[in-house]
Amino acid sequence: MDEKDTVVDSRPAPPGPERPWERDLLTRLAFASLNEQRRTRRWGIFFKTLTLAYLFLLLVMIFVPGDGALTTTAVGRHTARIEVKGVIADDMEASADNVISSLRAAFENSKAAGVILRINSPGGSPVQAGYINDEIRRLRELHPDTPLYAVLTDICASGGYYIAAAADEIYADKASLVGSIGVLSNGFGFVGSLEKLGVDRRLHTAGENKGFMDPFSPERPQDVKHLKKVLNGIHEQFIDAVRVGRGDRLKENDKLFSGLVWTGEQSVELGLVDGLGSSSYVARDLIGEEDIVDYTARPRFFEQFVDRLGASMANALSTRLGLSDFELK
Repeated sequence: MDEKDTVVDSRPAPPGPERPWERDLLTRLAFASLNEQRRTRRWGIFFKTLTLAYLFLLLVMIFVPGDGALTTTAVGRHTARIEVKGVIADDMEASADNVISSLRAAFENSKAAGVILRINSPGGSPVQAGYINDEIRRLRELHPDTPLYAVLTDICASGGYYIAAAADEIYADKASLVGSIGVLSNGFGFVGSLEKLGVDRRLHTAGENKGFMDPFSPERPQDVKHLKKVLNGIHEQFIDAVRVGRGDRLKENDKLFSGLVWTGEQSVELGLVDGLGSSSYVARDLIGEEDIVDYTARPRFFEQFVDRLGASMANALSTRLGLSDFELK
């Protein structure tokens, strides 16, 4: 072989030492892949949880009793019980719609020997309480053989007593708070605060009294006079309902309709309450049927959730569009 000929070695060269930048690149690729897998797994868990929550809400909507549904099934003769709990208002559990639908279901069931209206409420809307009072009197006339007793627990004040007054008889615990036969309208005045902050209130109305009792404007004597006239009118309606319901059982007292509250014991002396006793006592000793069945109508959980969600979204949208300060009332 000629010395000038070149010999080519076809064997692969042994691997040389790894370069630092290659190691760093491989490490980054590995961590990026791992992070992507974790991210994918998290989103998968999120969507699975969301699906399960949706299915759960559907099941609740289907199986939880809605308005007018009984929470307990009675086979024989029994005492019907309806709860009036919390603030009496259109959008609350103790709304006229819920209480009236419960009352109708109880009175229309021939197996209900009597009805107990168990009240634990500080009051609320005179309109909602008035609706319930009127319906109780109507149902008592339609079903004269089915007695209705009001049982007062912790508190039965204002609108709560407006409802109780329509019952055949009222019973309470000796420590129950009863009464508050009055009407109020409350709020705040921020005129001085605005002046200290240097804020200029700009209120534009169509109608000379449209800004009636605006909390950011000085109080006008004619507004106060008109408001008191309105409150006195509602108060008289309340007093009339109590006098019609309680009749000559009421003891004349100049503080009776002043808005004060009394204990259950004091209320017996004043004629606001007929006696001391619980729901069990009334069912057992007065109605004669110890088996108590709950007729309280409660809104579906899903409906409450959707209503609150819708109200929140509507409020947020109104604020976003700048519509929240322009209302028709």
